[in-house]
Amino acid sequence: MNLLLAHPLFLRLRTGQLGAGWMLVAALLFAWMSVFVKWGAERFSATELLFYRTLIGWVGIGTVLAIRRQPLGTHHIGAHLKRSAAGYLSLLLYFYALVHLPIATAVTLNYTSSLFFALLCVWLLRERLSARVSLALVLGFAGIIVLLKPTLSGDAWFAGVMGLGSGLSAGLAVFQVRELGKLGEPEWRTVFFFTGFCTLMGLGTMLFLPVHPLSPESLGPLLGIGVTATLGQLAMTRAYREGQKFLVATFGYVTVVFSALLGLLFWGDPLGLDAVLAIGLIIFSGVLAAKR
Repeated sequence: MNLLLAHPLFLRLRTGQLGAGWMLVAALLFAWMSVFVKWGAERFSATELLFYRTLIGWVGIGTVLAIRRQPLGTHHIGAHLKRSAAGYLSLLLYFYALVHLPIATAVTLNYTSSLFFALLCVWLLRERLSARVSLALVLGFAGIIVLLKPTLSGDAWFAGVMGLGSGLSAGLAVFQVRELGKLGEPEWRTVFFFTGFCTLMGLGTMLFLPVHPLSPESLGPLLGIGVTATLGQLAMTRAYREGQKFLVATFGYVTVVFSALLGLLFWGDPLGLDAVLAIGLIIFSGVLAAKR
């Protein structure tokens, strides 16, 4: 039995299962974060919600790093600023879309990041566009057109464009994370600088916007956003560390399914056949694009 457990095939299978399992946990946490954003939007703006989300994450991660005495010094502050700026813009647009759109639609538009990441690699790194990635891009953007047309109208179109912009910005952020990895920067330092940058940006922005007062009733959604987002980030990091990247990235799209179910449960957000097919196309194209 011990020989069987030590077999390379079994070890690869076990590793893949661990990574997929952690990504499922992350997907559920991120879906619940979307729910808390919708609840919090009844009292706060998207900018305020993002500020509290990153503040809680920054304090939590900073506390852990202080206890572990992890060094925060870096020679790549410029690269961190680029990643953080792209990530902040992505989250800001994503939160705006979550506030104004059905959860499943907003989450799906944000998850177009894999498609934009593939395009950025072609544009910035001069990578050749393979047949598989080309097919993924065609299917993905066809799905986007189908998703926006039947589900959005009037003012919702602006929120849809913002959601798509969050996917583009997220793709750029992923590209910058990849570059930081090549520079030897550990994930925890990248996350710390990112949450810190977003917190300071949010604080600066709120100085020029109306700020809603905190109350015992409003603390629940804010804590929910911060805790689920931070734990989801940690679970996702663990998934990529322990699992196969393509398998883990594929399971990440379960966030869309969880979000659709929670949106239906709490807000009765129905998805028509066209929307379901469009979401399916985008998920399938994202999986193809991730298998690089």
